[in-house]
Amino acid sequence: MYNCGQIAVIGGGSWATAIAKIIVSHTHHIGWYMRRDDRIEDFKRLHHNPAYLTSVHFNINEIDFSSNLNDIVQRYDTLVFVTPSPYLKNHLKKLRTRLSDKFIVTAIKGIVPDENLVCSEYFHQVYDVPFSNLACIGGPSHAEEVALDRLSYLTVACSDQEKAQAFADVLASNVIKTKTSTDVLGIEYASVLKNVYAIAAGICSGLKYGDNFQAVLMSNALQEMNRFLTVVREMQAKVIDDMPMNRNNAEQPAINDSAYMGDLLVTGYSNFSRNRTFGSMIGKGYSVKSAQIEMEMIAEGYFGTKCMKEINRRMHVNMPILDAVYNILYERIAPQIEIKLLTDSFR
Repeated sequence: MYNCGQIAVIGGGSWATAIAKIIVSHTHHIGWYMRRDDRIEDFKRLHHNPAYLTSVHFNINEIDFSSNLNDIVQRYDTLVFVTPSPYLKNHLKKLRTRLSDKFIVTAIKGIVPDENLVCSEYFHQVYDVPFSNLACIGGPSHAEEVALDRLSYLTVACSDQEKAQAFADVLASNVIKTKTSTDVLGIEYASVLKNVYAIAAGICSGLKYGDNFQAVLMSNALQEMNRFLTVVREMQAKVIDDMPMNRNNAEQPAINDSAYMGDLLVTGYSNFSRNRTFGSMIGKGYSVKSAQIEMEMIAEGYFGTKCMKEINRRMHVNMPILDAVYNILYERIAPQIEIKLLTDSFR
């Protein structure tokens, strides 16, 4: 059975804090990279993250803090990346230590901007990490509910099922139920798209569309996600090398699995969803910039919308909801006009 060894968390936000809480309750020791030394000092003094999920308290003796990414990477076997996707490249620019022999787990629900790659593709192409050493964590899971010990379900995906199960066992508890999958790219793309669709749901809420329409929107979003993931898997199946799936062992997970539909629903409906909140502000008339300033948190769907639009230019999947959100956020088309056009396409 694979052993995850010493585990470190890379990132200091709310989801990183929630994941660190889960891991340390099982292992009683984690490495934790945070960029800012002042945040680390405040954390040690207060015994909780000074900026996120402040109600979650930690035993500081179980945490090896560091603001030196190279130090953490050198000393730990499994690295759980939980940074906002727009900042991943800048964090890794500091890296002088090889990643290819590490087990990389990405809990980043976004795409690396400019590269237009989900995180597993980025680690594989830029840092030569084999797909067998790449895993991702799928939802549905809001950090706030994990912090409150509310029952949550997580999917750990990796082409190496033994490694997926080993990390799933690290996360499992009486309040965290886990399962495994091999659909790494599918779950990563789904986690990006659900943020886009949550923005759409928020925009419609801000425009005073009711629950009846929200249900139709989510139904169409799920169909749109399924169309895109089908094309992704078909393209992936043509690649041989060490990709997690090929024509002989392709996994075709059901779109109504919790990692896809469940994550979409919780992000589209929950008051904890920053992407829905961002969209709601846009629907109420905020500009993108003013909504971002007032939120003080990153809505990854904003960046994901542009990346997915660019990716889909070469895939040519029918994605009217993605197109509508892109037109509102980047082409500055009035939400009232764009959503009205979208509603006319639904049945």
